[in-house]
Amino acid sequence: MRNNTQSISDKIFGEFDRFLKIVAHKPAAPHTPTPKSEAIDVELSDYDKRNIQGLMRINHTGEVCAQALYYGQAMFAKDGSTHAHLIQAAAEEHDHLYWCQERLDDLGARVSILNPFWYISSFALGATAAFFGDRVSYGFVIEVENQVEDHLQEHIEQIPQEDIKTHAILKQMQLDEIRHANDARDAGGLDLPIPVKKIMTAMSKFMKFLVYRI
Repeated sequence: MRNNTQSISDKIFGEFDRFLKIVAHKPAAPHTPTPKSEAIDVELSDYDKRNIQGLMRINHTGEVCAQALYYGQAMFAKDGSTHAHLIQAAAEEHDHLYWCQERLDDLGARVSILNPFWYISSFALGATAAFFGDRVSYGFVIEVENQVEDHLQEHIEQIPQEDIKTHAILKQMQLDEIRHANDARDAGGLDLPIPVKKIMTAMSKFMKFLVYRI
C-alpha cells in the first residue's frame, strides 16, 4: 500500500500550483530534446500552415489533458508503485507538451484558450478513475493512449511529408503513447466497458473540434 504523509490540503495546494504552471506558463525544458529540432523548416501553403497549427494545438491540449489525467490518478492511487508509474508517465508527457509548444511557436500559433477547462476536466476524470482502484485507473490509461495513438496517426497522414519537424514530433509521441498503453496493460489495467469508451471518444471529438479553432 502507498504510504503518504501529505495532508489533503497540501495535496490540493500542490496540484493547484501545478495547474497554474502547466496552463499559464510555457513548459520547462524537456528531459528528451525535441525530435528533429535541427531540421530546416520548409515553405508551407497558407492552408497547410493553418491546418498544421490547428492540429498541433490539438496535440498540445492533448498533452495538457494527459498530464492532468495522470496527476489526478496519481493523487489518489492506492499503491506506491502505481503512483510512481503515473508520475513517470506524466513526466514523459511533459516532454511531449514542450515539443508541441515549441512547434506551435515555430509556426507562429497560440495554444488553446480552453486549456484550463480541459485540464480541470481531465484531472477530475483521473481522480474519479483512481477512486475505483488502480486496475480501473490503468484501464483509463490504456483507452486514452489508444485513442491518442489513433488521432496522431490521422494527423501524420494529413500533414505534408516535407514538414519533417512536425512528422518527427508526432511519430515519437505515437511510439511513446503505445508504450504507455502497453505498460498500463502489463500493470494489470482492465478493459473498460464499451459505453465508457464511447463517452471518452465523444469527449475527445468535442475537444478536438473546439481546440482546432480556439
